[in-house]
Amino acid sequence: MLLAETGRPLVEHTWRNAASARGTLATFVATDSDEIAAAVRGFGGDVVMTSSEAASGTARIVEALPRMPTADVIVNVQGDEPELPASAIETAIDLLARCPEAGVATLVAPLRLRDDLDDPAAVKAVLTPWRREPTAIRPPHRAGPVEPGCWRAISFSRAPVPYARDWSDGLLAAEPPLYWQHVGLYAYRRTVLEAWDSLPESRLAPHESLEQLRLIEAGVPIVAGVIGHATRGIDTPKDYAAFVARQRSGV
Repeated sequence: MLLAETGRPLVEHTWRNAASARGTLATFVATDSDEIAAAVRGFGGDVVMTSSEAASGTARIVEALPRMPTADVIVNVQGDEPELPASAIETAIDLLARCPEAGVATLVAPLRLRDDLDDPAAVKAVLTPWRREPTAIRPPHRAGPVEPGCWRAISFSRAPVPYARDWSDGLLAAEPPLYWQHVGLYAYRRTVLEAWDSLPESRLAPHESLEQLRLIEAGVPIVAGVIGHATRGIDTPKDYAAFVARQRSGV
């Protein structure tokens, strides 16, 4: 988070993108690091200090929630996503407005490369079209109308899912896409975060190291919206070197 070969610490790049999203009240960096907090204050950002015991990014936000403005929607952007555009945040917020039954919104991008499908670091999402809840005049066995551009998340995995019994490279070119890569951004309704500690513990979330599976298991509806391509988090020195090169070349 503090690497600054671009002239700015990595966390500042992420913060600047998040702070420029339209319709947001405030942008905070939640951290347990005094060094990160000092860097954030140095470039004019706001910090909420949390404990080092947080088991996930969501748990850290839940801890910080009482010290945040009373907004109805809280967006969680990972600090190591410096190339996630402000428009992605705006899309996630809009999804919750369009799909009132959803408790959480997230983003996906079409997955077109076999290497990404087989890469555990590229999290896959299994989706189905988002349908509005049936009304009282529609029998329960009849599905509601599809909400265009919105998808309901069925599951997430680091494995190549959905599994193809008869593989063909053409499956990666299907339209609409059959394979989706998850983009690690979440827009939560505040009520979901307030209930986080009371959600049932998940067996799948620690097994795959994917906190969103706790929501799936608890029955919290997650709506997913589509962006053109997945951004790459900065997880390794190689990732950071590639980010610096893109910044210097203006790509």
